[in-house]
Amino acid sequence: MRYPILTAEEAAEYVGNGMNVAFSGFTACGTPKAIPVAIAQRAKKEHEAGREFKINVFSGASTNDCVDGELSRANAVNKRTPYQSCPDTRKLVNSGEICYFDLHLSELAQKMRYNTFGPLDVAVLEVQSIDDEGNAVLGTGIGASPTFAMMAGKVLLEVNEGINPKIRGLHDIYVPLDPPYRREIPIYKPSDRAGTPTLHIDPAKIVGVVKTNVPEGGHPFSPSDETTMMIGENVCAFLLGELKAGRIPSSFLPLQSGVGNIANAVLARLDANADIPPFEMYTEVIQDSVLNLIKSGKCRFASTCSMTFSTEAMTEFFDNIDRFHDKVLMRSAEISNNPEVIRRLGVITMNTALEADIFGNVNSTHVVGTKMMNGIGGSGDFTRNAYISIFSCPSVAKGGLISAIVPMVSHLDHSEHSVDVLITEQGIADLRGKSPIQKAETIIENCANPKYRPLLREYLKMSKGGHTPHTLRAAFAFHETFMAEGDMSKTDFAKF
Repeated sequence: MRYPILTAEEAAEYVGNGMNVAFSGFTACGTPKAIPVAIAQRAKKEHEAGREFKINVFSGASTNDCVDGELSRANAVNKRTPYQSCPDTRKLVNSGEICYFDLHLSELAQKMRYNTFGPLDVAVLEVQSIDDEGNAVLGTGIGASPTFAMMAGKVLLEVNEGINPKIRGLHDIYVPLDPPYRREIPIYKPSDRAGTPTLHIDPAKIVGVVKTNVPEGGHPFSPSDETTMMIGENVCAFLLGELKAGRIPSSFLPLQSGVGNIANAVLARLDANADIPPFEMYTEVIQDSVLNLIKSGKCRFASTCSMTFSTEAMTEFFDNIDRFHDKVLMRSAEISNNPEVIRRLGVITMNTALEADIFGNVNSTHVVGTKMMNGIGGSGDFTRNAYISIFSCPSVAKGGLISAIVPMVSHLDHSEHSVDVLITEQGIADLRGKSPIQKAETIIENCANPKYRPLLREYLKMSKGGHTPHTLRAAFAFHETFMAEGDMSKTDFAKF
């Protein structure tokens, strides 16, 4: 190999205080495992010596514990974007010790090329292999690696020998030109290739290689329960109704699905329903449930940014690569989440809400309006450009102490203008073509938990006048009551 072989500790010496540092991957997949740990250890030593050491961390999406966990516990993060899911990071974000700015995932790469955040000092990228000309085969998650490699002053590589070499050929690396020279992205169906199977990295930028051997794969999501399965049934019922009404073509349309147990339950019900025709997926993450869809023949092709499989599913995938190789393609988040392509393909999007209000606005990021959970991720990219945008969630949380349907969302991520359909285990609220009051009546009747319907009807009745009636002094009564008494059902609007 023409590039210097380094230890992780030697590689970490290239990262200094105040630097902008980018890490490859999308979720834990494709994320470096050794160098970020060494950076965290260096930060601890610098702090012990009384010296400041914090970096600005950029990633494709969430990372693994080696990046967000280790760096957060070492108090080594100044700024963070565009998405995180680590409890240690979340704690520091909500205490103000990490300056976190939330960002649509599709926007990160081009904002970096536009120099929005200043020069990118170092990119730490995990690859399966790299040749002497700088052509790298990436791993199971791409994120924003193509732009990180392009914009970084220095590149540190982790060559992970634990990544199955059969992954070669599963990537489609394409970076659009910047305005005013940008052309259309040449993807007209999910299986279209727009770029190359390898990522070219300027060899002059590669300051060293750290060799690792860590198999990819993680823990599966929680199994479906009665509530998530009912949500899945309701999503199926809605899609079948649209199909029969002719509002979805008989050949069906590509689907996007978020991550987690609700998404898995929805996909499982789609797989089990014989009336749902085979379809393709154009999404940002595929999970074990998508592998099952491919095996059953229900999913003909899946375009994604990351293969977020469990260890067992990852093994099965590569053990049967001849069966799956022509059915999966990985792209960067800039392309997997691209509004132009999503709108062109007519993607039906299915994402998860933390809470929704009676007028169809959705909060997907903040608990009680103030505490950041993970971030907006790619939900906005897909929702705002969908053929049909669907949001789903259980009607209650914390054993019924919290209603997911509230008078007014405590934080707004997706406005009523972007939300077509709201689904809970209680039923389906089709919001298309309805006025705000009609939306409220539909959501209360079909999506709210019976325990909270009387309160929500009371709020709507007391809120008179205007196109979207609200009683502002009582709009957050549910949230105020929960913070004071721990139970939204104890809300007394007369007190507000």
